[in-house]
Amino acid sequence: MAISANRLELLQIADAVAREKVIDRQIVLAAMEDAIQKAARSRYGSETEVRAEINPKSGEIRLSRLLLVTDEVENDAIHISVADARKRNPAAQPGDYIAETLPPFDFGRIAAQSAKQVIVQKVREAERDRQYEEFKDRIGEIINGLVKRAEYGNVVVDLGRTEGIIRRDELIPREAFRPGDRVRAYVYDVRRETRGPQIFLSRTHPQFMAKLFAQEVPEIYDGVVEIKAVARDPGSRAKIAVVSRDSSIDPVGACVGMRGSRVQAVVGELQGEKIDIIPWSPDNATFIVNALQPAEVVKVVLDEESERIEVVVPDDQLSLAIGRRGQNVRLASQLTGWDIDIMTEAEESERRQKEFAERTTLFMEALDVDEVVGQLLASEGFSSVEELAVVDLPELASIEGFDEDTAQEIQTRAQEHLDQLEAEQDARRAELGVSDDLRQVDGVTTAMLVAFGENDIRSLEDLAGAVPDDLCGWAERKDGEVIRHKGALDGFDVSRVEAEAMIMDARVLAGWIEAPEPEVEAEGVEDGDAEAQADDQTEAAGEQGDEASA
Repeated sequence: MAISANRLELLQIADAVAREKVIDRQIVLAAMEDAIQKAARSRYGSETEVRAEINPKSGEIRLSRLLLVTDEVENDAIHISVADARKRNPAAQPGDYIAETLPPFDFGRIAAQSAKQVIVQKVREAERDRQYEEFKDRIGEIINGLVKRAEYGNVVVDLGRTEGIIRRDELIPREAFRPGDRVRAYVYDVRRETRGPQIFLSRTHPQFMAKLFAQEVPEIYDGVVEIKAVARDPGSRAKIAVVSRDSSIDPVGACVGMRGSRVQAVVGELQGEKIDIIPWSPDNATFIVNALQPAEVVKVVLDEESERIEVVVPDDQLSLAIGRRGQNVRLASQLTGWDIDIMTEAEESERRQKEFAERTTLFMEALDVDEVVGQLLASEGFSSVEELAVVDLPELASIEGFDEDTAQEIQTRAQEHLDQLEAEQDARRAELGVSDDLRQVDGVTTAMLVAFGENDIRSLEDLAGAVPDDLCGWAERKDGEVIRHKGALDGFDVSRVEAEAMIMDARVLAGWIEAPEPEVEAEGVEDGDAEAQADDQTEAAGEQGDEASA
């Protein structure tokens, strides 16, 4: 059968739109079918269930009306009786649909305009879906484009079939683009929004620099050299930590390149941003020392629980370690993930002398000993009376100038001091009206009970109704400053997890909630039962043997 010109033109339009918008041809045909259905409803009535089909090979349009098979016909436009339906389909049952072919009709001006809007809307939605699907998997890549326009400091980039945006805070400071300039940027987010997919680009993202190195350094692209961490102060300075999986390849040298050619290519793209390439180390102390380059480090003291480190540098290296406006230490902290405190050798020596004097005074007053004994205990590393009360006697007696009797006397005095302190704290607890029931909470000491009383926590119900912030404190930002609010247990070295456990324990003891059942390993129980049964069988066999002997 020959295809008419109108039908052929319909298919050609569908093909042209599909190619131009880079969408599936079937989507365009489906949009046309929807448009014809809408126009047909305006002709036959909005309540009519109209279906339109376009043959993808011939372009022929078939219109049909769906009629619901019912026992009682209320509306001829949408219902058909069972008897009439069975004339067309003998197997028709109530609830089925019967298709009735409709004659073709000429579109009016309004119907045509409405159909056009439907097609445009459907094609636009398909195009947006295609753009989103194309770019959502490109998050984390570097993309090239042409600057289309600048709006309020934001740069709109033409990416070919869609646009991306570099917001003002994602541009390198003092960087200016004009329409037509080529730009490279990092795709860090793609969002599906009503006005279409929004592709957010960045030139300040730390991973932008990492991806630039991957393009310039073949060893990084091949995976031989790995970038472990990146910290940037965009447009000014950056630090990048690298490690080699091949001992024969120097990771720093690979990133620098012959006469600095590789790193200079990255620096040029980042508008002259100075880059420190740091060798990564699994040892935190070594890594942090490397991260503070070019400053020299004399000594480090790590606190792994709070991920904090104290770094001691020579007096003449302090400004170099801190950097201009704290830039060097700030980037080193971002790179390593540790909080870094920097002090000079003179400051560290002064602090150590102050701590030594404080511990000496503490031992002299608590144990009623002279200054020499207090200094000996402080110099051996003891920092509290509690440590002296629980330390092994041989270790205490091994201190130069001490014997077993001296060690025993010191430990006795330490225990007496702690008992006296406990009695004073208990009296203070009673004075504050703190219930003795709070002692049942796991991890609570008498000193904590006093702190509870001073913060209006006097019963199990009071503690059960608290939150971790009440115990550990909290921080809030106000007018650009961080304000720290103290909690009831400030100074007791109690973590938020431990505080939450105390609160949950109090809720169980107060009867608010049921205690969680302890986890029992099924295998262990079965093994234990098997062993018990084996023992019972052995004893029974022994008894039978004794009876047989008798």
